[in-house]
Amino acid sequence: MITQTRSPYRLITDKQLAGLRAREDALFQKRTRKSKETFDKAQEMLLNGVPMPWMGDWGTSHPIFVSKASGNRVTDIDGNEYVDFCLGDTGAMFGHSPQATAEAVAKQVRQGITTMMPTEDALGIGEELGRRFGLPLWQVAMTATEANRYVIRICRTLTGRPKVLSMNECYHGSLDETLPHIGADGKLELRSDYDINPGLPKDLLSRVVEFNDVEALERELAHEDCACVLTEPVMTNCGMVLPAPGYHEKLRELCTKYGTYLVLDETHTFSNGYGGYTKAYDLKPDFITLGKSIAGGIPVAVYGFTREVAERINASFGRKSVSDPMGISGTLSGNAFAIAAMRETLTKVATEEAFEKMFAGQKRLSDGLDAVLERHNIPWSVTRSGARCELQFMPTLPKNGSEAKNHFDWELMYYTHLFLTNRGLLITPFHNMMLIPPVATEADIDLLIKGWDDCLAEIAELGRENSSSPARGERGRRASSG
Repeated sequence: MITQTRSPYRLITDKQLAGLRAREDALFQKRTRKSKETFDKAQEMLLNGVPMPWMGDWGTSHPIFVSKASGNRVTDIDGNEYVDFCLGDTGAMFGHSPQATAEAVAKQVRQGITTMMPTEDALGIGEELGRRFGLPLWQVAMTATEANRYVIRICRTLTGRPKVLSMNECYHGSLDETLPHIGADGKLELRSDYDINPGLPKDLLSRVVEFNDVEALERELAHEDCACVLTEPVMTNCGMVLPAPGYHEKLRELCTKYGTYLVLDETHTFSNGYGGYTKAYDLKPDFITLGKSIAGGIPVAVYGFTREVAERINASFGRKSVSDPMGISGTLSGNAFAIAAMRETLTKVATEEAFEKMFAGQKRLSDGLDAVLERHNIPWSVTRSGARCELQFMPTLPKNGSEAKNHFDWELMYYTHLFLTNRGLLITPFHNMMLIPPVATEADIDLLIKGWDDCLAEIAELGRENSSSPARGERGRRASSG
């Protein structure tokens, strides 16, 4: 259930926004008639016309049905081509169907897809992941959600503690432990009236604090009932939120002090470099979870941990024939097809050279967006981190999830996304996050800047007609964190 917030920095009235939206809706309907027909037909056999709920959550009147995706280009069934800065919400971070990955899986599919037995490729990925992220031992799952779930089970078993501490407005998949958030009265509540699983009071499973709030972090960890802290190094779900200086060092210190494992979810922050945010900023987690992009978009995830953790696992449940009672399995996990794809992606696609191109592209895009905001006197800001950036509907960068959420404006956001889509540009549907793949050219990036420029120029012009619009003031700035 989406809370319909309205940013105080929207600039235009509801009526003006509705008029702009109606114009773009009409254009979208005209451009995507075949997608609309397909969507209508799909209602007969797919829930709400899509095979997975978020595929219908792009803010458009109907989803775009895709016929082809290659590099940073997506073509829909109506023949429209889009320059893609969403990239499957990170799954295709290095571009759709990278050649090396595609060739590896084409070969492997003829040699066997899944056998529930290991292949030699697994040694290669374990070594490569250890070199990148600094953790010596690794396991494979199917999705990052699953990897997080397995790590939580391990942490609970090793500590004997029931709770998981996460950050307010985070997202780590469909985990009951991390879905509650801090309500208006300061108590934990569910984000949706419909989310009642698992039938236990949320306070028995979860503790939640604001990102960057060290005082609250220590207060909650001091109860000594948290098996782990599960967090992203940079929050990426509810508007990107950067860590304050010294925050990660204090987080590590407090987890050690209170005997709580530190789990870093690098699924999105892998875009911060060859070894993710962990290597770029020399972090010291007990566990890392990672999914989406590491096999070129083929479903697979990994979780790594320290040797001390491995020794404790093997002293209890981790030896052969006794792991099944933990429920850590998945018949298709570690299948030869996914492992081959991961090996080839890590060694030949997700290279240091690729990340250098991605960082340069992010700088070009962020600088361009800053210039657009400056030119049109718009009181918004741009968060930068590694290969991604986000346009925030607020003049200073958010310090935590609540600040980011309070400036979310779904109607404005979905309008701007629709405007860009109609001009052949895709960005992440659930917020204004943009990801730069290594295959993006300067011309591609400049096209996105122009799309935003055209969109915001119109909004700014209408805003000048409204005497009640907030004064722009001085926009907050922060240097790139990656």
